[in-house]
Amino acid sequence: MKLLKFATCLAATTLLLSSSISYAQGDGAASLLQRYGNLDVERTGPTIDAELAQKYHRRGNTYSNLERYEEAIAEYRKAISADPNLADAVRNLANTYFFLQRFDEAKPLLARFIRMQTTTTASLIAAVSTLAELERKDANYEESFVYDLRAIELDPNNDSQVHIMANTYNNAGEADKAIEIYRKAVKIKPENAFFDRSLGRILEQEGRIEEALEAYESAAAKNPDSDFYTTLVESTRSRLQR
Repeated sequence: MKLLKFATCLAATTLLLSSSISYAQGDGAASLLQRYGNLDVERTGPTIDAELAQKYHRRGNTYSNLERYEEAIAEYRKAISADPNLADAVRNLANTYFFLQRFDEAKPLLARFIRMQTTTTASLIAAVSTLAELERKDANYEESFVYDLRAIELDPNNDSQVHIMANTYNNAGEADKAIEIYRKAVKIKPENAFFDRSLGRILEQEGRIEEALEAYESAAAKNPDSDFYTTLVESTRSRLQR
């Protein structure tokens, strides 16, 4: 019994000493974190301690897996303070805010993550698409438009997102942006006749009939067996000849 009690006390003491040593080793980095505002995610500059940042990041992932999201947020923010170039921490913090529907906090982090990327990855595609959608929902159309155009480039086979973008702008009275969305889609995916047809519809809505006819003719040329496109071209031409 005495031996068991001694072993328990020894284990506890060893754990405490280990924690104290770890704290002492990180104390210099911790003081630097405080100088930079500790959890200030917008800090830019050189890395303080990349290894420490990775530890915070891993702890954040652990808390996230346990659904202890506020603790995960604290760890991710400390990771970013220790290493502002740790893109995975930036992305995971943004995703956590998004999951918690704290969109105003997620948006600048998504933008920051996007700026950090140099290659096309699934994470980049998701970040661009998500940020574009959030800005559209907030009616920040100048901001969303830029990300929407990039989203089309990054994910050219996602036809549905193109129509969602264009319809959102058109319904909001931003027909010019809707037109440019479809023009971008036509350029990126020229074989898609329905993009031409949709472009023509909005051009026609705006009274730009000659441009609409060009779009319809393009759709018909890509789909020569379609009676719908043939009829559309003929009816538009007849309107112009009146």
